[in-house]
Amino acid sequence: MKKLLLIVALVAMFAGSAVAADWNFYGSARISTFWVNTDNTSTSTDTTNYEQALNGNSRIGAKVKVSDELTGRFEYGAASGSANIRLLYGTWNFGAGSLTVGQDYAPLNWFYSDQVFDGDADLLPYGGVYSGRVGQLKLAFGGFEVALVPVSKGNTGVTATSTEVSVPGIEAAYNMDFDNINVKVGAGFQTYDVKTATVDDNVASWVIGLGAKAQFGAFYMAGNLYGGSNVGNMIAVDTDADRTWDDGLAVITATKVEDTDTLGALVVAGFALNDMFNFEVGYGFAKSDFDNTSTADDKVQSYYVNSTITMAPGVFVVPELGRIDGYEDNENDITYFGMKWQINF
Repeated sequence: MKKLLLIVALVAMFAGSAVAADWNFYGSARISTFWVNTDNTSTSTDTTNYEQALNGNSRIGAKVKVSDELTGRFEYGAASGSANIRLLYGTWNFGAGSLTVGQDYAPLNWFYSDQVFDGDADLLPYGGVYSGRVGQLKLAFGGFEVALVPVSKGNTGVTATSTEVSVPGIEAAYNMDFDNINVKVGAGFQTYDVKTATVDDNVASWVIGLGAKAQFGAFYMAGNLYGGSNVGNMIAVDTDADRTWDDGLAVITATKVEDTDTLGALVVAGFALNDMFNFEVGYGFAKSDFDNTSTADDKVQSYYVNSTITMAPGVFVVPELGRIDGYEDNENDITYFGMKWQINF
């Protein structure tokens, strides 16, 4: 009887808080349909495949407002066809600033491109700045935000037998508006120790970036530039054109950790013809230089042209033609054409 009364009390408490809060639900269903030609000269393969899939960034969620001081949000996605938590956080506005607790986009997430191939890649692994959604503690004051984020461990070469993390990673960004121009600057740092039978060393990662977007009537331009060391632990990098965002990492040899320096940039331009048609072109580039002399430097470029066609409010398609060049003979050259279908509800 006591358990039943406790359950009733908890349900009543939850129902009361849910009624008091303002819940705004939303969703987005996205399907990609593309023909993809992959050419690799080292393996003498040249294949063309039709790819159709539910985008992993399809989502359903809600924005919750409890009061002017307390808000929250949750969002589930469809990565690999299974439900996953994209966002789950609460934000307390304490007047001078705000504190966010939970999984959210960290400060180094800048979305300038609307490249839709590979589940809305947005040129992020080909010169963009994208550290993803992570559990964090984030403070914001006006245009400035800083967050303590989990340390991401990754390396190539000899496998570490053990790793040790002593402090969290940190990301910070400052956002500035000047009439029709928005400018962002940001930086991040993390470190962890690795041990093998012959190595006791440290992997330190840092990145610094600059981004901007300008809007002049129906025309816009945007872009960013970043550089750093072992940046693959902090932001998305795909310099070998294998459609996996796992490059830009330090190399662990038999005797030490050797750093990898990466430089990336992207630029996009677009024009809204009317409420139905928007056109965009984009180009991204990333290059990794390895301190390890036995590892060849690696670079990639990607470029595309597309058009967002709005057929009704919340209903649109985006045909796109593009290419991803791996440069090196043993890497892929990918040419693709197709369309993203999207309904927001």
